[in-house]
Amino acid sequence: MPPWLSSVALITSVQAPASETVEIRTDVIKATLDSQGGSLVRVELLKHKDESDPSGNVVLLKRSAGHTYVAQTGLVGIAGAPNHLNTMTVQPGARELAEGAQELVVRFESPEMGGVKLIKTYSFKRGDYAVSVKHEVQNVSAAPLSPQLYVQLMRDGSAGPGESSFYATFTGPAVYTDKAKFQKLDFKDIEKSKAEFEKSASDGWVAMVQHYFASAWLRNAQSPREFFARKVDNNLYTVGMVFPMGQAAPGASVSAEDLLFVGPQEEKKLAVLAPGLELVKDYGWFTILSKPLFWLLDQLHKLLGNWGWAIIALVVLLKIAFYWLNASAYRSMAKMKAVNPRIMELRERLKDKPQQMQQEMMRIYREEKVNPIGSCLPIFLQMPFFIALYWVLLSSVEMRHAPWILWITDLSAKDPYYILPVLMTVTSLFQVWLNPAPPDPVQAKMMWIMPLAFGVMFFFFPSGLVLYWLVNNILSIAQQWMINKQMGVQH
Repeated sequence: MPPWLSSVALITSVQAPASETVEIRTDVIKATLDSQGGSLVRVELLKHKDESDPSGNVVLLKRSAGHTYVAQTGLVGIAGAPNHLNTMTVQPGARELAEGAQELVVRFESPEMGGVKLIKTYSFKRGDYAVSVKHEVQNVSAAPLSPQLYVQLMRDGSAGPGESSFYATFTGPAVYTDKAKFQKLDFKDIEKSKAEFEKSASDGWVAMVQHYFASAWLRNAQSPREFFARKVDNNLYTVGMVFPMGQAAPGASVSAEDLLFVGPQEEKKLAVLAPGLELVKDYGWFTILSKPLFWLLDQLHKLLGNWGWAIIALVVLLKIAFYWLNASAYRSMAKMKAVNPRIMELRERLKDKPQQMQQEMMRIYREEKVNPIGSCLPIFLQMPFFIALYWVLLSSVEMRHAPWILWITDLSAKDPYYILPVLMTVTSLFQVWLNPAPPDPVQAKMMWIMPLAFGVMFFFFPSGLVLYWLVNNILSIAQQWMINKQMGVQH
């Protein structure tokens, strides 16, 4: 274990002394800083309403009896140097961003400890969720010193607010380096000391991720850094970085400046802050497809001005793109439906002669030029695109409290009257009726049961997701109905 890591471990286990807090406000956040270490212990996002209480706002960072999620920093490498448990003095200054002002500065100073004095300066900017945090270390001793700075996010392992038992989103730490890329760390793996991630690099950042929101410590300048993630108490974990600050001669000082992001996962804004930061918006395995789909959805939103209509337009565009692939599948289904009475009669007549029945079925398929799997392959090929779009709609914070029409006032919340889920279930059952019935009676029953089972889940899904499936179903039904008519298939 590196010496600095054991130092951080010791620091996090010490009982904190009494301290005072200072509250600041900008146009987008209300934050609370604690003189104990000059830590950021509460961040309220003023532009994002709380899921369970529309009259309140989302509180991302928080320190309370039931939930811990804070951003901390301190020094290691020098015995007795200030850390996030030592009391600092907050300097006088404005506590609310003045009209016309672009920046609000809060400054903390530590007493002389271990031969150094630490000055921590927060710079909150108008309209920005990224806070500049500058650390200046003054050497007040008679010998040269080489302090190391650690920055960390400490959080309990509880799920974020608004999480659903019907769909899973990632909650936990993440580490990014240019070499290893985006690495999610499971709280359970950290607890068992089994979390695997890049331990050192000259680039990269650390983050805490949950549905729609994230926090991250960022330093884009190329400089050595070591990463750590560990359990510090019962159901309490940290992820962070340690940087060497260089040598400070007696009477001299060294400084470093980092960004602390605490806010919504707005993909375009995240990409500008640091390489790979947009990956905290978790698309899972489908990132390579989801990113361009979100770009297209965003362009449609700019054109239409409503996320609900943008979802519908995107599904229409996907259906147009896959029109001929779907047509091939639906023609195959139509042929299967046309020969299905003959197949059912054959199964009844030869039910005691399975080998002969199979041979006769294959003969009918050859004569009628029916490929039993011809309807599956085209649909299978396009499934990744629709699953990727599912993750786009599930992960995009832009959907939170975004209205569509009439009763749908929040595309990220379930339909309050369950109209969309009912319509989605009905259209799914109608699709089963349009499709050829499987020869096996058990399979045939399952084809009717599955839409009902999925329909129950969709009653609790965000309405934006249900809208996407409903529109997809309607367009699929329209195309299949048209092809069945062209081929003279009776419904």
